[in-house]
Amino acid sequence: MYETIAFYLFSALTIGLFLITVMSKNVLYAMTSLAAGMVLISGFFFILGADFLGVVQLIVYVGAIMALYSFAMMFFDATRDIKEKNTNSGLVFLLGGLSALVLVMIFAAPIHSDAVQALYPMHEGVGNAQDVGIVLFTKYLVPFEVAAVMLLVAMIAGIILAGKKMDQSLTEDASADDEILIQKDAK
Repeated sequence: MYETIAFYLFSALTIGLFLITVMSKNVLYAMTSLAAGMVLISGFFFILGADFLGVVQLIVYVGAIMALYSFAMMFFDATRDIKEKNTNSGLVFLLGGLSALVLVMIFAAPIHSDAVQALYPMHEGVGNAQDVGIVLFTKYLVPFEVAAVMLLVAMIAGIILAGKKMDQSLTEDASADDEILIQKDAK
């Protein structure tokens, strides 16, 4: 009962936060609502009993990806004033009404169903992280290794590309500094 209420509450909040993320013109508001939505997604995993995936969601997405987005947004000018104007209020009311109708249908729908069963049921006495490890290294060993090799190739390519750009920018900065020094010496 409580899991069902929490699921519907988290669903409504997550959809609302991601709508704010997509529709907000202010970068700070969008990033804050995106981070909050990702925290609520990790809440789904905790409700479903997948504690390992919930913690990974928090660490990887909320921690690392949001930090990456934050540093990337620092390079853009987000201080300029943006005037939000609503040109079609009828569309807003229509979409709001449809969203409310969908939410009412979701809340009013019966949720009791025995037809859904896990493909890999949990083992008794084994934790969630161990279940993930057992499935990952037995059934999905080859895709896991392929993903690891692809990530390694992407990391090496990123280092090589960043190294080339650093060499170019360092030589450009050095030549620009030399030109400034030559101009100062000429005066």
